Amino acid sequence: MSEFSIISTAILLLFVIDPFGAVPVILSILKDVDIARRRVIIIREMIFGLGILMLFLFGGDLFLNVFHLETESVRIAGAVIFFVIGIKMIFPGHEGSSGLYGSSKEPFMVPIAMPLIAGPSTLATLLVLGKAHTDSLEKLFIALILAWLISALIMYLSPILYKLLRDKGLSALERLMGMLLLMMSVQMFIDGIRGIIHTF
Repeated sequence: MSEFSIISTAILLLFVIDPFGAVPVILSILKDVDIARRRVIIIREMIFGLGILMLFLFGGDLFLNVFHLETESVRIAGAVIFFVIGIKMIFPGHEGSSGLYGSSKEPFMVPIAMPLIAGPSTLATLLVLGKAHTDSLEKLFIALILAWLISALIMYLSPILYKLLRDKGLSALERLMGMLLLMMSVQMFIDGIRGIIHTF
């Protein structure tokens, strides 16, 4: 990712947000909510999540500058984060993701907006990308909007997707996204090491 690409960055953010993995969670959280109200809640929570993501996107560079973090070290740390996320997507725990956020009450901010949409992994990803591409924040913003729109559409259509794919189909898609994220993390790690070597 030495040259910034809106499409590849949007795909990376989409993998980290992992909307397919969130489908069973959202259905579990909103199982007792009326269908019409359910759609309103999803739209509202997606907007809240986008607000949090944008806050980290445009304020993350200031946060990293306080700790004097160099671009290459941040890139390597990001590669490690993506690698761990990918491993968890390929080899989920016994409880799965849907057992983490069960609730019979109507959610507000938590857990759909945060951490399902604006989770620690996604926020860390924006910090890493913002530091590595300080001269391309406009393009990064566009990539974030693209990833958010696709994620919002998937989550909005979660009841339909679940009927079509069921648990096994969603699990297969999540594992595929995890595998691709692993490959992207390795490439980011290689780019970070290459950047360090060029400084000597």
